[in-house]
Amino acid sequence: MKQSDANLGRVSWRLILLILLLAFVAAATWFWRDFTRFGATPLRVSATGESVEIGRGTSFKDIVHQLRGLGLSTATPLYWRLLAERMHVAGRLHAGEYAIAPGITPQQLLINMAQGKVLQRDITIVDGWNFHDVLQTLAKADKLQHETAGLDDAAIMQKIGAPGEKPEGRFLPETYAYVKGDSDLDVLRRAHAAMTKTLTAAWAQRDPNLPLATPYDALILASIVEKETGRGDERPQVAGVFIRRLQKNMLLQTDPSVIYGMGASYAGTIHKSDLTTDTPYNTYTRPGLPPTPIAMPGKPAIEAALHPASGTALYFVARGDGTHVFSDTLEQQNHNVACYQLKHCQ
Repeated sequence: MKQSDANLGRVSWRLILLILLLAFVAAATWFWRDFTRFGATPLRVSATGESVEIGRGTSFKDIVHQLRGLGLSTATPLYWRLLAERMHVAGRLHAGEYAIAPGITPQQLLINMAQGKVLQRDITIVDGWNFHDVLQTLAKADKLQHETAGLDDAAIMQKIGAPGEKPEGRFLPETYAYVKGDSDLDVLRRAHAAMTKTLTAAWAQRDPNLPLATPYDALILASIVEKETGRGDERPQVAGVFIRRLQKNMLLQTDPSVIYGMGASYAGTIHKSDLTTDTPYNTYTRPGLPPTPIAMPGKPAIEAALHPASGTALYFVARGDGTHVFSDTLEQQNHNVACYQLKHCQ
């Protein structure tokens, strides 16, 4: 072989190697760009969002298979594995239900799973609800285990760690977050603990010389205040009226308590005969506070009961516009009732 041919052969091999190297670099560059794009590109999610549930013990491979099966991603399992390894989360993904919101990327989803940021739902206990209302709402809550079904009130209170307590008024009106796997008893435990903490703190800061012997008395009065008015500016005034009536040993004569005692027989209207029909909750026939709260009072109603407005009013009547007019004497009260309830203003 001539020297020139040998040189040409060496040049050819070098050229081939260079071409192969360039091809490898180009392929690696394309792969890296495509892989980087995958990690930062939002998953295929509907406009309303979705969720995915990862069971305990699910392998990373099965998690990816699940995501692909839901149509959230068409990327190869290799991309998911490389991304997880790059983020150091491959073996640290937590079980649970995860929100797949519009715009979420594979990288953000893996971060959420590694940090256990499971999907939370909210349930709200509304100021003034009774225990039956609370149970009905819990029964309708999505993804919440319903362990109270078939239990009576005493059994429910036993299971949440409050044996012997009556449930009415014992659960603080708030919004509570829960996750799939939680039960209605879990929510009730938290709401009960929140009410206990709130009532204990408020009782410790109560005004002096209130005719209330225990925090439970305050809870009962707060529930009455809650049902009598929804106006924040009136709650202390309403509480003041009831406090003064208790101090003077006057009947409370509060219609919401009478209605509560009527139970299922209440059809939306209270009649004079209802006010004379004795029940443990009829404050027209029985002195003092009713035996239990009549609703779930919110924090403002509890504060009002323990910090009532000063004054001399002993009566109040609804104007019909959500507000009340207060009076000191029965004569004034009768006039206001005739004016605002019977529409016989003079």
